[in-house]
Amino acid sequence: MEDAQPDLSPEQTEKLLQFQDLTGIEQIQRCRDILSEHEWNIEAAVQDTFNEQEGAPTVFHRPPPPQEERLPPLNLQPANQRVIMFPGRRPQGIFQWTYYLLTMPMRFVWSTFFDIIRAFVSFFRPDPRRFVTDPLGDVTSFISEFEAKFGQQHPVFYQGTYSQALNDAKRELRYLLVYLHSDEHQNTEAFCRDVLCSEEFVNFVNAQVLFWACNTTSPEGYRVSQALRENAYPFLAVIVLRDNRMSVVARIEGHITGTQELIRRLEQVMTENEASLVAARAERAERSFNQSLRQEQDEAYLQSLRADQEKERKKREEREREAELERQRRQEEEEREQQFLEREQKKSQLEQELPPEPSSSNPDSIRILLKIPSGSRIERRFLKTQSLKWLYYYVFCHKECPDDFQIVTNFPRRTLPCEPKEGCADPPSFQDVGLGPSEMLFVHDNEA
Repeated sequence: MEDAQPDLSPEQTEKLLQFQDLTGIEQIQRCRDILSEHEWNIEAAVQDTFNEQEGAPTVFHRPPPPQEERLPPLNLQPANQRVIMFPGRRPQGIFQWTYYLLTMPMRFVWSTFFDIIRAFVSFFRPDPRRFVTDPLGDVTSFISEFEAKFGQQHPVFYQGTYSQALNDAKRELRYLLVYLHSDEHQNTEAFCRDVLCSEEFVNFVNAQVLFWACNTTSPEGYRVSQALRENAYPFLAVIVLRDNRMSVVARIEGHITGTQELIRRLEQVMTENEASLVAARAERAERSFNQSLRQEQDEAYLQSLRADQEKERKKREEREREAELERQRRQEEEEREQQFLEREQKKSQLEQELPPEPSSSNPDSIRILLKIPSGSRIERRFLKTQSLKWLYYYVFCHKECPDDFQIVTNFPRRTLPCEPKEGCADPPSFQDVGLGPSEMLFVHDNEA
């Protein structure tokens, strides 16, 4: 097997390999071309590939074919083809034989002369029947004319073109009986009235075969007559799928007068070719089974693939969530470290700004004893005229004191307004809040 081309996406490569497995086409480039024509719709591509092998119509919307489409390929001379010729109407009695022999030279000359004239005229004026513009209209017109002339009792005519009849017979694995109608032939009217419209023949055809008919004077009928190469009228052809090709397995031509004899010949042809239909049905059943099995396997694979993808997605989201948490943790640590450094820098700066401690002999000095949360006690003297902010800075800069705190008195219990606020005046002095020469204060940890 050839390697898939590297310019495809992973999804297209997977579809390419699935399409190759389903259809059994070994050429990878051909598989790619078919998928490209179907816009990488693998279901439509597989169905159309099987339909093309079976002669069925496409399911993918392609541009419409030209009006004069070619007929499907047909095996006109398969092995063991039956050619059944019914003799024409013979003269009866001496008078009819005498008349027949005397008029034979005249009829030969007239027929030859007419053929020469027709060939000469067709050289300058092509036969309009050669241009098929409305094949379906030709078929429906013949059916209407037939019913108007012979009545409603007749086999069910196939309401479609010859190509559609071939495709349906191939898809349904049925026999297709083709009748070419010629208004100019002397035996046509009797055949239609006595054979085609007989109840016995109608019941047989409706139960056994698809029946398609058309007038050879119409473009569609003329085209089919040229394809089947009839020699005499009335003309019937039996077509069936054999060796994977639609084949003409029997040709029945001439003056057909007996309904039972015609049915017997048709039954004989159908019996001889029944083995081909049985083999085709078995092949299709096996193909359908393999396709269903492949589809079930593909569905199971896709379900497993989706489950694996879902697991991988959850693992990826979990990794991303853990990475985000780790990033946030590191960011918080960096912020805390930055805040710590800024706080330590501020403490160092404020410690240098603290006013010198007055001596105990200074009459304006005030002794402050602070009990910190750890249970230890620290002591420092300030001037009573100094602002309480220096007490706050002293506690803030002390290594054993918390960073977020309040300073309170014991009795009466109150919180001293010692924390300075940016944009506001300095806190009051020790004297302003009524502190005496020696005071015992408590440091309260706000985060405790």
